[in-house]
Amino acid sequence: MIRTFAKCVREYKTASILSPVFVTIEVILECLIPYVISLLVAYIEHAGSAEAIEMAMIWKYGGILIGMAFLSLVFGALAGACCARASAGFAKNVRKDMYYKIQEFSFENIDKFSTPSLVTRMTTDVTNVQFAYMMIVRLAIRCPIMMIFSFVMAGIMGGALSLIFLAVIPLLAVALIFIMKKTMPLFYKVFKKYDNLNESIQENVNGMRVVKSYVREDYEKQKFNRAAEDVCKDFTRAERILAWNNPIMQTAFYTVISSVLFVGSYYILKTAGVTIGVAQVSQLIVYGMQILMSLMMFSMVFVMITMSMESARRICEILAEESTLKNPENPITEVADGSVEFVGVSFKYSKDAERNVLNDINLQIRSGETIGIIGGTGSSKTSLVNLISRLYDATEGEVKVGGRNVKEYDLTSLRNQVSVVLQKNVLFSGTIKENLRWGDANATDEELVEACRLAQADEFVRAFPQGYDTYIEQGGTNVSGGQKQRLCIARALLKKPKILILDDSTSAVDTHTDALIRKALREYIPTTTKIIIAQRISSVEDADRVLVMDGGKIDAFGTPQELLYHNKIYTEVYESQTKGGKKDEA
Repeated sequence: MIRTFAKCVREYKTASILSPVFVTIEVILECLIPYVISLLVAYIEHAGSAEAIEMAMIWKYGGILIGMAFLSLVFGALAGACCARASAGFAKNVRKDMYYKIQEFSFENIDKFSTPSLVTRMTTDVTNVQFAYMMIVRLAIRCPIMMIFSFVMAGIMGGALSLIFLAVIPLLAVALIFIMKKTMPLFYKVFKKYDNLNESIQENVNGMRVVKSYVREDYEKQKFNRAAEDVCKDFTRAERILAWNNPIMQTAFYTVISSVLFVGSYYILKTAGVTIGVAQVSQLIVYGMQILMSLMMFSMVFVMITMSMESARRICEILAEESTLKNPENPITEVADGSVEFVGVSFKYSKDAERNVLNDINLQIRSGETIGIIGGTGSSKTSLVNLISRLYDATEGEVKVGGRNVKEYDLTSLRNQVSVVLQKNVLFSGTIKENLRWGDANATDEELVEACRLAQADEFVRAFPQGYDTYIEQGGTNVSGGQKQRLCIARALLKKPKILILDDSTSAVDTHTDALIRKALREYIPTTTKIIIAQRISSVEDADRVLVMDGGKIDAFGTPQELLYHNKIYTEVYESQTKGGKKDEA
């Protein structure tokens, strides 16, 4: 864990080193101030009378004390500034490394952690670790140094009497270890529940239209309250245990100070100030307060580190996770053509899953063909096409594109040639032009217009007051479902891929517009392999061949005409959507 986070310090290493250095100088000065005061008091005592006191000596000691206090303030401010820069920069690098790592994840990796959990780790968990790092580079350094110097100075000033401070340290250490053992499991549970809470919020916000249309606001509020109270309950249990920290420290503090006062007073009276004087005892108490205040601050650092340990572990899980999809040693960077072949392919989303999602798929698609895929809900149509662009890897068998196993390709090169319009269309906050240029960052305005014209999007885009410079809200909430689908298709066309996959991507447009899009695809990219997943028969009836999926297996594969007369599933879907009219005419 330490090695992992050490890599995130990087350009903030100087600030991280200077902060402890400045803190050390500040502590040394703070520890010397009581010593100088004791010398001043001792001088006044030995002078015996006001007439014997030389003001020059008073000014000398006073000047030294003012100078030391000023320098202590300066180095303390420098330490604080360096600490703030180091901790904020460290947190920035942690978030950056996590984000870059997540970008490399496969769908399988993301499924493993879940989206809400990843959001929690990049926000709440990083903030906790940032606070812990801030305390480590300043307070965690300051406290031990302060204790050591104060104890040394207390030994110089009070001799054996300073051993009283040493006696309390083992007792406090035992108490802190006990608190840590009790709270760590609770914090582990809390952050798991944080993930569930964020998942509830995300689900509710994304489905707000459904919640309102079904008037389920009260139900969602109750569900959120239960999740929030669950988190609160575990946090309260952990805080109750942590709350023992201050009383234990306060008890130790006042016990030690009382002991020093009692024993010190006894020796002053017994030896008439020969062995130990009032100045020594008073400064010994100051050093004792510094020692115990350092222990109290250290306990605060300990509490924060205890809270952040689970956050640190969760962050390290992300940084240590390796993508399940990796490039081979010498990857192929050119895709020969748009042919696709499945050879004995079986697939399941998790190694621990009991059943396969796809079973024994054998399929050959020629380059440039238009292939329709139909099947009931849960027939694994999307799972099938996800293997082509290698969003997942087949559990068994081979998936080939351009005659080569997809595992032999460079991932970027493969996905640049396999353009996918996913079932869940996503637009990002930004202008329409910026969204379209996800397909081709260097596309000209004319190319953007051409792609939109082919996707039947140009007309409605021009109808916006700002046209192609219209700002798209996050998630595309200010455009309709059909408009969103057409913009996503235009974005995919700009890649000029060898394989284009439309995963139910025209479900929100009318049949006439759907037909115009398919006509444009045939004419604009005739050599591109087009795979169209659809629920409507009209979307696949002019395909070269249609694949019928059922229960994760291929039920049939042939031309629409062949399937209409020889496949039960295709025939049932056709008749249910056309009422059998066209078949009778045929």
